[in-house]
Amino acid sequence: AMATGNADCGINGWYLSMLQHKERLGRLGFYGYDLQDQCGSSNSLAYRSDEGLPHELRGPNYPNYAMN
Repeated sequence: AMATGNADCGINGWYLSMLQHKERLGRLGFYGYDLQDQCGSSNSLAYRSDEGLPHELRGPNYPNYAMN
């Protein structure tokens, strides 16, 4: 953001880095919760291949039980 002078560019870059980090370490357990629940933007899709069928994608309207 400091290089471009545009805050949106910085936020998008931060979210991109979080999503890439989540995809690399997606199934790392953390006290019963997955890293997919712990980091990443709140409205990103998560494909969990070991928890069901591909049509069970978790999208923006799926409740985040890790925050309760």
